[in-house]
Amino acid sequence: MSLNLEDKKAVVTEVSAKLADAQTIVIAEYRGIEVSSMTQLRAKARENGVYLRVLKNTLVRRAVQGTAFEGLADQMVGPLVYGISVDPVAAAKVLHQFAKADDKIIVKAGSYEGKVLNAAQVAELASIPSREELLSKLLYVMQAPVSGFARALAALAEKKQAEAA
Repeated sequence: MSLNLEDKKAVVTEVSAKLADAQTIVIAEYRGIEVSSMTQLRAKARENGVYLRVLKNTLVRRAVQGTAFEGLADQMVGPLVYGISVDPVAAAKVLHQFAKADDKIIVKAGSYEGKVLNAAQVAELASIPSREELLSKLLYVMQAPVSGFARALAALAEKKQAEAA
């Protein structure tokens, strides 16, 4: 189904708006994927805050003009699904993990901080813990000394009570 000019402008505007806030874009080829698998991929993307769409490459090339993702335009060939995320690792993580489970999804490239990434670099980006994971680890590390101190204080109080009795 072809889009009329107004629909094309709307798609370019929508993608441009998503790219304005995004830190990462990952593109993957989806040739031969089953509908149920694509539905699972979309659900996983939604859970992780990733904007995931199958788009016409020419429209996305227009949307990335003048942005940090402009270098990725050369990679936009073939049937592609685009993952765009504000979280630097979310799009890479979702598409990379799904590609491991379904061989019909092939991560082709990505872009982060104005740098074009190949498939191996996208895999490296996907291996980085997300912001939430890092914050929870930091909180655990910060709580560990406090809880240890509290246990030591409680043990000392019990010892004093035992000596007083």
